[in-house]
Amino acid sequence: MTSRHPSRARFLTSCAAFSSAPAIALAAPSAQQVARHERYMREAIREAKRNPKWPFGAVIVDSGSGEILARGVNASAGNPILHGEIVAINDYVARYGNRNWSRATIYSTAEPCSMCAGAIVWCAIPRVVYGSSTLVVETMIEQISVRAAKVFAAAPFYRNSLLLGGVLAAETDTMLRNRVK
Repeated sequence: MTSRHPSRARFLTSCAAFSSAPAIALAAPSAQQVARHERYMREAIREAKRNPKWPFGAVIVDSGSGEILARGVNASAGNPILHGEIVAINDYVARYGNRNWSRATIYSTAEPCSMCAGAIVWCAIPRVVYGSSTLVVETMIEQISVRAAKVFAAAPFYRNSLLLGGVLAAETDTMLRNRVK
Protein backbone atom coordinates (compact mmCIF):
# COMPACT_ATOMS: atom_id res chain seq x y z
CA MET A 1 0.00 0.00 0.00
CA THR A 2 2.59 2.54 -1.05
CA SER A 3 1.81 5.80 -2.75
CA ARG A 4 3.80 8.79 -3.89
CA HIS A 5 0.87 11.00 -2.87
CA PRO A 6 1.10 11.32 0.95
CA SER A 7 -2.56 12.27 1.40
CA ARG A 8 -3.67 9.23 -0.62
CA ALA A 9 -1.39 6.95 1.39
CA ARG A 10 -2.79 8.34 4.66
CA PHE A 11 -6.32 7.90 3.35
CA LEU A 12 -5.75 4.32 2.24
CA THR A 13 -4.10 3.55 5.57
CA SER A 14 -7.05 5.00 7.49
CA CYS A 15 -9.46 2.92 5.39
CA ALA A 16 -7.44 -0.23 5.99
CA ALA A 17 -7.44 0.41 9.75
CA PHE A 18 -10.92 -1.05 9.99
CA SER A 19 -10.73 -4.77 9.33
CA SER A 20 -14.39 -4.89 8.38
CA ALA A 21 -14.67 -1.44 6.83
CA PRO A 22 -17.04 -1.67 3.90
CA ALA A 23 -15.78 -0.36 0.61
CA ILE A 24 -18.08 -1.07 -2.29
CA ALA A 25 -15.89 0.89 -4.68
CA LEU A 26 -14.03 -1.65 -6.81
CA ALA A 27 -10.71 0.18 -6.94
CA ALA A 28 -8.70 2.31 -4.55
CA PRO A 29 -9.62 5.96 -4.99
CA SER A 30 -7.33 8.13 -7.09
CA ALA A 31 -5.45 11.04 -5.54
CA GLN A 32 -8.05 13.37 -7.07
CA GLN A 33 -10.92 11.37 -5.52
CA VAL A 34 -9.17 11.33 -2.15
CA ALA A 35 -8.78 15.12 -2.27
CA ARG A 36 -12.46 15.51 -3.20
CA HIS A 37 -13.61 13.20 -0.39
CA GLU A 38 -11.40 15.01 2.12
CA ARG A 39 -12.72 18.40 0.99
CA TYR A 40 -16.33 17.44 1.64
CA MET A 41 -15.51 15.58 4.85
CA ARG A 42 -13.99 18.83 6.12
CA GLU A 43 -17.37 20.46 5.45
CA ALA A 44 -19.11 17.69 7.43
CA ILE A 45 -16.58 18.24 10.25
CA ARG A 46 -17.35 21.97 10.15
CA GLU A 47 -21.03 21.12 10.63
CA ALA A 48 -20.26 18.67 13.45
CA LYS A 49 -18.34 21.30 15.39
CA ARG A 50 -21.56 23.28 15.74
CA ASN A 51 -22.65 20.70 18.37
CA PRO A 52 -19.71 19.97 20.70
CA LYS A 53 -21.76 17.47 22.76
CA TRP A 54 -22.87 15.35 19.79
CA PRO A 55 -20.40 16.24 16.99
CA PHE A 56 -22.02 14.39 14.12
CA GLY A 57 -22.25 16.40 10.92
CA ALA A 58 -23.20 15.65 7.34
CA VAL A 59 -23.33 17.30 3.94
CA ILE A 60 -25.07 16.18 0.78
CA VAL A 61 -23.13 16.93 -2.39
CA ASP A 62 -24.13 16.87 -6.06
CA SER A 63 -21.70 14.28 -7.41
CA GLY A 64 -21.63 15.91 -10.83
CA SER A 65 -21.21 19.61 -10.04
CA GLY A 66 -19.62 19.30 -6.60
CA GLU A 67 -22.15 21.75 -5.16
CA ILE A 68 -23.06 21.28 -1.51
CA LEU A 69 -26.82 20.85 -1.60
CA ALA A 70 -27.63 20.39 2.08
CA ARG A 71 -26.07 20.43 5.54
CA GLY A 72 -26.89 18.90 8.89
CA VAL A 73 -25.64 18.60 12.44
CA ASN A 74 -26.97 16.39 15.21
CA ALA A 75 -29.97 18.07 16.86
CA SER A 76 -31.08 15.13 19.00
CA ALA A 77 -31.38 17.26 22.15
CA GLY A 78 -34.68 18.51 20.71
CA ASN A 79 -35.69 15.35 18.83
CA PRO A 80 -33.93 11.99 19.23
CA ILE A 81 -34.10 11.11 15.53
CA LEU A 82 -32.39 14.28 14.34
CA HIS A 83 -28.96 12.83 13.68
CA GLY A 84 -26.68 14.76 11.30
CA GLU A 85 -27.66 12.70 8.25
CA ILE A 86 -31.39 13.07 8.97
CA VAL A 87 -31.04 16.85 9.40
CA ALA A 88 -29.12 17.03 6.09
CA ILE A 89 -31.79 14.92 4.34
CA ASN A 90 -34.51 17.20 5.73
CA ASP A 91 -32.55 20.26 4.58
CA TYR A 92 -32.23 18.75 1.10
CA VAL A 93 -35.97 17.98 0.88
CA ALA A 94 -36.85 21.51 2.07
CA ARG A 95 -34.70 23.00 -0.70
CA TYR A 96 -35.21 20.59 -3.61
CA GLY A 97 -38.08 18.28 -2.76
CA ASN A 98 -37.91 14.50 -2.63
CA ARG A 99 -36.20 14.00 -5.99
CA ASN A 100 -32.85 13.79 -7.81
CA TRP A 101 -31.22 11.66 -5.13
CA SER A 102 -29.30 9.68 -7.76
CA ARG A 103 -26.76 12.50 -8.12
CA ALA A 104 -26.21 12.77 -4.36
CA THR A 105 -23.31 11.71 -2.19
CA ILE A 106 -23.71 12.02 1.57
CA TYR A 107 -20.61 12.74 3.64
CA SER A 108 -20.91 12.05 7.36
CA THR A 109 -18.38 12.40 10.15
CA ALA A 110 -19.37 8.93 11.37
CA GLU A 111 -20.68 5.77 9.77
CA PRO A 112 -24.46 6.13 9.52
CA CYS A 113 -26.23 4.37 12.37
CA SER A 114 -28.90 1.84 11.49
CA MET A 115 -31.63 4.52 11.55
CA CYS A 116 -29.70 6.89 9.29
CA ALA A 117 -28.62 4.05 7.00
CA GLY A 118 -32.31 3.12 6.67
CA ALA A 119 -33.16 6.72 5.77
CA ILE A 120 -30.37 6.72 3.16
CA VAL A 121 -31.87 3.55 1.66
CA TRP A 122 -35.36 5.10 1.50
CA CYS A 123 -33.93 8.21 -0.17
CA ALA A 124 -31.91 5.99 -2.52
CA ILE A 125 -28.74 8.05 -1.98
CA PRO A 126 -26.25 5.93 -3.93
CA ARG A 127 -22.96 7.13 -2.43
CA VAL A 128 -21.98 7.29 1.26
CA VAL A 129 -18.62 8.48 2.58
CA TYR A 130 -17.87 8.62 6.31
CA GLY A 131 -15.10 9.29 8.79
CA SER A 132 -15.34 7.32 12.04
CA SER A 133 -16.46 3.71 11.95
CA THR A 134 -19.32 2.39 14.08
CA LEU A 135 -16.65 0.16 15.64
CA VAL A 136 -14.91 3.31 16.92
CA VAL A 137 -18.07 5.28 17.80
CA GLU A 138 -19.50 2.50 19.95
CA THR A 139 -16.40 2.58 22.18
CA MET A 140 -17.28 6.17 23.14
CA ILE A 141 -21.04 6.50 22.77
CA GLU A 142 -23.91 4.07 23.15
CA GLN A 143 -24.62 2.80 19.66
CA ILE A 144 -26.75 0.19 17.94
CA SER A 145 -24.09 -2.21 16.68
CA VAL A 146 -25.31 -2.69 13.13
CA ARG A 147 -22.97 -1.63 10.35
CA ALA A 148 -24.34 0.51 7.51
CA ALA A 149 -23.32 -2.12 4.96
CA LYS A 150 -25.55 -4.66 6.70
CA VAL A 151 -28.55 -2.30 6.54
CA PHE A 152 -27.84 -1.58 2.87
CA ALA A 153 -27.52 -5.29 2.08
CA ALA A 154 -30.89 -5.98 3.77
CA ALA A 155 -32.63 -3.81 1.14
CA PRO A 156 -32.29 -5.73 -2.15
CA PHE A 157 -33.91 -2.83 -4.04
CA TYR A 158 -31.20 -0.37 -2.91
CA ARG A 159 -28.30 0.26 -5.25
CA ASN A 160 -25.27 1.64 -3.42
CA SER A 161 -22.34 2.39 -5.69
CA LEU A 162 -19.97 3.70 -3.00
CA LEU A 163 -19.69 3.04 0.71
CA LEU A 164 -16.34 4.34 1.86
CA GLY A 165 -15.17 4.74 5.44
CA GLY A 166 -12.13 6.15 7.15
CA VAL A 167 -11.99 9.51 5.37
CA LEU A 168 -10.17 11.85 7.78
CA ALA A 169 -10.92 9.30 10.51
CA ALA A 170 -8.06 10.50 12.71
CA GLU A 171 -9.78 13.91 12.86
CA THR A 172 -13.31 12.59 13.32
CA ASP A 173 -12.19 10.05 15.95
CA THR A 174 -10.40 12.81 17.89
CA MET A 175 -13.42 15.10 17.63
CA LEU A 176 -15.62 12.36 19.12
CA ARG A 177 -13.10 11.52 21.86
CA ASN A 178 -12.87 15.19 22.85
CA ARG A 179 -16.59 15.93 22.76
CA VAL A 180 -18.14 17.95 25.59
CA LYS A 181 -19.90 15.53 27.93
